[in-house]
Parts: sequence; structure tokens; C-alpha cells
Amino acid sequence: MSKLDTGPYKGVRDFYPEDMAIQNYIFKTWREVVEKVGYQEYGASILESAELYKNKTSEEIVNEQMFTFTDRGGREVALRPEMTPTLARMVAARRKSLKYPLRWYSIPNVFRYERPQRGRRREHWQLNCDLVGIAEIEAEVEIISLAHAIMKTFGAKNEDFEIRINSRKALPKGVTMETIRKIDRGEEINISINETEEIRILLEKLKKKGIQNVKFNPKIVRGFDYYTGIVFEVFDANTGNKRSLFGGGRYDNLLEIFDVEPQPAIGFGMGDITIRDFLETHKLKPYA
Repeated sequence: MSKLDTGPYKGVRDFYPEDMAIQNYIFKTWREVVEKVGYQEYGASILESAELYKNKTSEEIVNEQMFTFTDRGGREVALRPEMTPTLARMVAARRKSLKYPLRWYSIPNVFRYERPQRGRRREHWQLNCDLVGIAEIEAEVEIISLAHAIMKTFGAKNEDFEIRINSRKALPKGVTMETIRKIDRGEEINISINETEEIRILLEKLKKKGIQNVKFNPKIVRGFDYYTGIVFEVFDANTGNKRSLFGGGRYDNLLEIFDVEPQPAIGFGMGDITIRDFLETHKLKPYA
């Protein structure tokens, strides 16, 4: 018999006590900030029907990155690759008894079969914050302000990160999801995307709230199929870690996959690995 490897499965992590201390600090900070402004925690199993992701997620995730298996009842099951479809399923299940607007958050672990590299693993945890039931631009202002507040609570200065905003509504009519995914991957695509009135109003409102490190960027489109309006990403400004940290956007039509009336919604997902890298790069607590 060959000797068993003491390392974890490729792309996932072991957490020794010193690692758990950092992880717990990140989770504690997330919870304190979002609960302070009224977000309530929810949760769900890591197992979902694979069908949940086939209509409104990303073809790349569904076809190349999902961990799936067939259970003994012949059902195709997935380890969840993201949390937003689960949120939509839960809202759709109790849509008539819920009191809107909903301010919900969760810290799930999610799984994607992708090439492990800095900032990416096959399993990670992420803070998901979602605001459901507000169609007006105040929802965008609230959710982006919340993302900004979390970064500031971690000790980041405005010059340490940048919030880049665009809107799916600004894309030319008829643009395909294949083209959107190419833009999201950083490929040069010859299409015109101009700042809209919606984007200008949002930028003005955010700057009035003191969020100055925010700007329009036509290359921000997000790769998921379900986005319908404003999308945004938060980028590390440090040249040693110049990358997207996390992002989100508006997804008003996601409940339609359950054949129920839609609800306006917006949210973001902030991963633990990119935040840990950010804290280390900028020598913020607990790396200070």
C-alpha cells in the first residue's frame, strides 16, 4: 500500500488554530458590521439540486466548475457553487409570508472545481448580503455602502481599494451572455458602453455619503446570467495584489425560475480568501 498523503484535497485548506483565529476574526467582523444595520442571518445545506444552477447562473460554472454527483434516488446533486440561487429558492418558498424588504446575510462555504491559485481555491467561505424588495436606487446605495463599511471596518483606507460600477442596462441591445462573459474575463471586446443616468445618480448619492473611491468602469459586467441592472466590483489598489476582491449587483428576475412573481433584489458576495490576502497585503489586523 502506498503511504497516505497528509495534505488536504487539492484546492481546499486545513485550518490549524492560528488559521482559525484569522478566519474567526474575518467572520466576526462581517457579522458585527452587517447585523449593526439590521441584516439577519440565514443558512442552508451545501447540497442543492444541480438543476437550480442550470437556468440562471454561469455556463462556465455549470459546465466546468460544479461538483456534482447522482444520489441513490437518481437525482443530480451539486455542492453549491454560490449562494444567490439558494436565497432565491428560500424566498420563493415563503414569498407570501415574508415581510419585505428582506435584509439577509449568510456565511456559506461554496465549491468550484477550478485551478487553485492566489485568491482562488476549490472551496471558500463568503459573506453574502442581500436586500430584497426595494426597486429604487436606494437599494444600490445601501448595499454598496455596506460593502464600503465592511472594508473600512477591516482598517482599509479609501486609497487602498476602489469600487467600480457599471450597469447591465448600459450594454448594447442584443449583446449575448457569451460576450458578457468574455468582457468579464478581461477579453478586449469592441462594443460601446456609456455611463447612464442611473449610474450618474448612484455615483452622486454614494459620494454624498462620503464614499469617494467609487467610479464608473465599462469593463465591469459580472459573469452571472441573472444580473439585470447595476453591477459592481471592489478592487485592491495595491500593485502587489491588484485584483478584484469581490462584487455583486441587482438581480430582479431570479425568482422567475420558480414560476413565481419576481421581487427586486440586489446583493454581493465577499470571499474569505481574497479578504485574507487583502489584510495581509496591506498589513492590517491581524497581520499588523
